Amino acid sequence: MAGKLDQLLVIDVESTCWDGPPPVGEEKEIIEIGICVLDVRTGERVGKHSILVKPEHSRISEFCADLTHLSQSDVDRKGVSFGRACAILRRKFAARDRAWASYGDYDRRQFERQCAEREILYPFGISHINVKTLFALFSGVPQEVGLLNALDLMHLPAEGTHHRGVDDAWNTAQLLWTMMHGCRLEQAVLAGHMLVPAEMAGVNDETG
Repeated sequence: MAGKLDQLLVIDVESTCWDGPPPVGEEKEIIEIGICVLDVRTGERVGKHSILVKPEHSRISEFCADLTHLSQSDVDRKGVSFGRACAILRRKFAARDRAWASYGDYDRRQFERQCAEREILYPFGISHINVKTLFALFSGVPQEVGLLNALDLMHLPAEGTHHRGVDDAWNTAQLLWTMMHGCRLEQAVLAGHMLVPAEMAGVNDETG
């Protein structure tokens, strides 16, 4: 259970990938953790962060570099170990005490797999929001859609570079807040907490 609900962590990971099966001896590994801190009261995206991670059992392929705009030299020079990245999430972002969200379930499953294989403490708590599924339910689309399609359906701009974790987390946070805000407005209307404009109520400013 999330103990702190003032902020929500929106996470997007990028991993090593190939145009086909991985080379012998290599496996998918996280190379970027994008983090957007979302204020759940105001909807403000108060933090935008990227943690680059050095893969230990794979290298960034040309296909992966074209997709993520990250090179092997980028993660070699600026990256930290996966264990260190998880520690940053726990200590700097209080990830174990906050609810977190991602667009789809891949991010959660990749963290769980990598942590289990390397015996590293899982950095998050149990409260995870799958924004991809949530959007499908919210919008009534017949099946889950990609992030860019979801943004387009909500008339929201796609900022930055798609498949960069830092930018996808930023855009996912905006999508999530738009849904949250819409639900709150609807609840307020149903509860009668919103003032009805005078012209709709059939009255004017004159009282006498």
